[in-house]
Amino acid sequence: MEYGNAARFLKSYNRIESQLKFLYGAHPAVNFTDLVKRCTDRNLTVRRYENELVDYGKLRNAIVHRSGGGELFIANPCDDVVASIEYIERQICNPPRATAAVKPRKIASVFADKPLLTAVQAFAQYKQKTLLVYDHGTMAGVLNSYALYEEIAARAAAGENVTEFLAKTPCGALIGETLPAQYLLLPETATVFDVFEAFERQKDLFAVIVTENGAVGEKALLLLTPSDFPLINRYLESTNTKTF
Repeated sequence: MEYGNAARFLKSYNRIESQLKFLYGAHPAVNFTDLVKRCTDRNLTVRRYENELVDYGKLRNAIVHRSGGGELFIANPCDDVVASIEYIERQICNPPRATAAVKPRKIASVFADKPLLTAVQAFAQYKQKTLLVYDHGTMAGVLNSYALYEEIAARAAAGENVTEFLAKTPCGALIGETLPAQYLLLPETATVFDVFEAFERQKDLFAVIVTENGAVGEKALLLLTPSDFPLINRYLESTNTKTF
């Protein structure tokens, strides 16, 4: 009997097990089912495929027999099972990047030395809550529409001339040295699961901004919000991954 499928299955199984133990510092002797259950709270992909992985742990024990001379195959899984565990292996060991799921596109922005009136106009034009602020070609920060409305309201309540404020105040005056807490920078190596996990972990997150190294001062490659989830899900569907 040919055991090609069993060899492929075991190869993917071992890679998944090794990757999870490496990522989460699990004891080498921990069994696979316990490892999977421990990782469900720490890895979104494991949580999504928990049932399959637990079943594959049991299947592994059914197709491999340990003997004094090593491991012997005593059964051969079907093609669908092998294809499934190989796909899960890729999602855990080499998950797709966010930049692969969402192609680069124009991100609404303003220049730091331009008056706030240009930001108001940009918010109206792009119908977005966030504008990136650039200073001499680098991303200096973000302007959030709600924060700008709050500033306008405070100045109006204080009796200031709001029109003059918008016309004479540069956009850069309303950004701090660090991003507001509702924005997260990620490097371009970030996976689609890193993005989902970020929004799951921080419920008040407005956007994830992807740059080369995940640092202020770099050009933004992507700005992702929950409105992008359907687009990412379509990408995952096209690669036969479970959607969110």
